[in-house]
Amino acid sequence: MAKLDESRPFIPVRIAVLTVSDTRGLADDKSGQTLADRIAQAGHVLAARDIVTDDREKIRDKVVGWSKDDYIDVVITTGGTGFTGRDVTPEALEPIFEKRMDGFSEVFHRISYDKIGTSTIQSRATGGVVNATFVFVLPGSPGACKDAWDGIIKAQLDYRHMPCNFVEIMPRLDEHLRRGGNPTS
Repeated sequence: MAKLDESRPFIPVRIAVLTVSDTRGLADDKSGQTLADRIAQAGHVLAARDIVTDDREKIRDKVVGWSKDDYIDVVITTGGTGFTGRDVTPEALEPIFEKRMDGFSEVFHRISYDKIGTSTIQSRATGGVVNATFVFVLPGSPGACKDAWDGIIKAQLDYRHMPCNFVEIMPRLDEHLRRGGNPTS
């Protein structure tokens, strides 16, 4: 069973938060603020925060730019995971995933199902790795951001979380790039 190994040091992770919305600004971005608050409460660093419209190129460009920034370890997006015509975050990011994180979506939906029942199928939450940077793609509601952070991301970004966590494998995420693989452009 999962537990914290208190003999291991806590290692702060640098996280960027991107809100995808045609209607929100930083002043009324509740989902982005929910994530920023939880990042700080957990002892991590909010390395960057921005808002882009529901535009595939803008979403992809921001995430790729952040994934190439040595100061950013993780990117979390919120918004654009539904089924309306403007919801394009998965289409923008999944094609650039070097590795998909299928388990993230599955666990997210299990947690979400316990709270909102079958309505969870209206989200296309996903995750993957871009340029050796973990990317989590969350729905645009504060509740979904809380569920994803509290139920999955917080533990996986804590080096003390056992039996395993993402922090301990971060140094090895770019092994394929060092062997001559092609980074995402």
